[in-house]
Amino acid sequence: MAHIELDDAVPGLPSLLRFRPATAGPLCELAETLLRGPGPLKRGERELIAAYVSELNRCRFCASTHGACAAAQLPGGMALVQQVHADLDAAPVGGRLRALLAIAAAAARGGREVGEAHVGAARAEGATDVEIHDTVLIAAAFCMYNRYVDGLATGLPADPAAYARAAERLVAHGYTDLTRPG
Repeated sequence: MAHIELDDAVPGLPSLLRFRPATAGPLCELAETLLRGPGPLKRGERELIAAYVSELNRCRFCASTHGACAAAQLPGGMALVQQVHADLDAAPVGGRLRALLAIAAAAARGGREVGEAHVGAARAEGATDVEIHDTVLIAAAFCMYNRYVDGLATGLPADPAAYARAAERLVAHGYTDLTRPG
């Protein structure tokens, strides 16, 4: 049960966006820019970073939604996402992405947790300054989204397949209008 009066038929972040339309636009635009806008990281990699941070923060809605989005855009699909969530060190991802995910995990613990060793490891694997920047920004933003969703106790979809359907829509159409039904 949500802490505020939300539409029970709309789970997670979309219920909050519909509740407060004045903040919906900037939040949707931020997600669109971070996860789909121009940048050196592939969209699936960015979604995996968002999903991984959300998993570390134990935000079921965001981890499942962005995990489904990552799975839809990365070779290895949901099996890869689950392996990253279970054990990053053993997951079948390249060294650059593994190092960026380690940076994301450090940023999720706290901004000052990201250290020279994290950045040096990412650079040694070929990560650019823009990739490092974008990873930290995605991690920071998803800490905010996770706390927003869970802090107001939004609902989860009754049907777990809803995450895959949401991923199809997000991959095809993006984040700019999450307030519209469908």
